Amino acid sequence: MRKHAALFVLIGFLLAGCTSIGPKSVPRDRFDYNKAISDSWKEQTLLNIVKLRYADMPLFVEVASIVSGYTLESSVNLGAAFFDGGSATEFGTADSATIGGSGKYTDRPTITYAPITGGNFNKTFMTPIPPSALLFMLQAGWPAELVLPMTLEAINGQRAQLSAGIRQRSGEESYYRIVELFSLLQRGGVVGMRVIKKESGQDSTVIVIRSENVPAEISAASAELASLLGIRQGADEYTISFGEVAKNDTELAMLTRSTLAIMVELAGQVRVPTAHVEEGRTISALSEGSAADIEQHRLIDIHSSADRPTDAFVAVKYREYWFWIDDRDFKSKRSFAYLMLLFSLTESGGKEGLPLVTIPAG
Repeated sequence: MRKHAALFVLIGFLLAGCTSIGPKSVPRDRFDYNKAISDSWKEQTLLNIVKLRYADMPLFVEVASIVSGYTLESSVNLGAAFFDGGSATEFGTADSATIGGSGKYTDRPTITYAPITGGNFNKTFMTPIPPSALLFMLQAGWPAELVLPMTLEAINGQRAQLSAGIRQRSGEESYYRIVELFSLLQRGGVVGMRVIKKESGQDSTVIVIRSENVPAEISAASAELASLLGIRQGADEYTISFGEVAKNDTELAMLTRSTLAIMVELAGQVRVPTAHVEEGRTISALSEGSAADIEQHRLIDIHSSADRPTDAFVAVKYREYWFWIDDRDFKSKRSFAYLMLLFSLTESGGKEGLPLVTIPAG
């Protein structure tokens, strides 16, 4: 019986030593790293928005690479002596056996971090979003009532609200009416974009507003939009350009924001502690116009309190206060997600200098 037992134990160790851990680690690692990176990126973004409200320097550090390595080692030592016949007195013992084993498991991920600075920072955060990228996001189905107020500071002279900075102002009602009309035309499926190839090699983006075979309310919305924008109704197409004022009646001049400018706008809408304003640690929120209009044009609602929130979509601690977005506030969550998507759209992608910082974790 002991012979059989020793044999089974030996086989068990050998099988354990041949077991592969690689395939089994893929589902676990992929989703765990995905969640960890996603959560840290959200927290970093929120922290930088709050820091901007306090005139603090924002800093972005991206996870450039993850190399996860595993080592599984096992060994078995087996010794046995068995005697048939004889007595325990004559041989000292009827039989004897020794079984030993050892194992070693090592999980050693290497994570590379790369601060976004210099030219990469300028291209990713300081460069205004191209109007063509904005329009193609509308074409892809992102709602105009989200995309335009966040990324478009002005269109054909009609200006949006600015919650922070030296140009702090209330938005013009004509601007927000333009946003409403764009939303109506977008839902009606009458707005389209296309890219025209020019002989000079530069592409030109144009917008087309269909006027044939459309409902009466869509036709009326199109006419009102043309009037507010100062463009000619019924034109075959409208050229898109970067700027605040159009040069003719078939051009849409769009003054778009950079991702950093969007963050500054969102920072101006953070509900900071009253004590911090009174002490001069930060500025007060936009006070021009009626409170109802300011709230109506709010892009995001970031709360603050001394106690940690219990139901937060994302939360960070800064200056001994917690700042967070409520998980039940879908509008704010959608705006925050759109901002993070813009980071990806404007990512420069230059990784030639990596790795910058490499830290073995664990």
